[in-house]
Amino acid sequence: MRYAKTVDEFLNMHSNWRKELEMLRRILLDTEMEETIKWGVPTYTINNKNVAAIGAFKSYAGLWFFQGALLNDPHHLLINAQEGKTVALRQMRFQSVNEIDESVVKSYVNDAIANQKAGREIIPPKKKPIVIPYELKQAMLDDEGLKISFESYSHSHKREFAEYIGEAKRAETRQKRLEKIIPMIKEKASLNDKYR
Repeated sequence: MRYAKTVDEFLNMHSNWRKELEMLRRILLDTEMEETIKWGVPTYTINNKNVAAIGAFKSYAGLWFFQGALLNDPHHLLINAQEGKTVALRQMRFQSVNEIDESVVKSYVNDAIANQKAGREIIPPKKKPIVIPYELKQAMLDDEGLKISFESYSHSHKREFAEYIGEAKRAETRQKRLEKIIPMIKEKASLNDKYR
């Protein structure tokens, strides 16, 4: 996956949603927020604190708020993209430029800015511990390269691999899953790359 280094590069990469992204960008730039690129997407900040970002996906262009769970949602536009996982982040999804009501979106943006200035934020719960299954521990003891590669992953990716093996009931299934993920770990691939 290639990340954009500039906003123009990001817009060019998502030309099918360009009108929607440009409209959302204009709304965000019409505030006191500063525009930057983080994680390859245009991100909007106050005092170097993330407030909002825009993105494009297969079926929609989106605007998300990093502390969106704190926002008033009178128009029922905010979506928790990963119910049960995402605590603070909320997003708005648009499938055409006609769906973007500038004054409504601006009211949410202004609410998000006010919350950030007031220091309101949701502190996410502590990270769920990783329980490394015996089979994976043993494989890493036997292969130092596997251990180094595994340790380079983020907490959530390590947990995905560990749970993938650990959730299997039968020893044969656990072993098959281990054999499947070892090359993935060494190639720095994610278990769920095809969905990202």
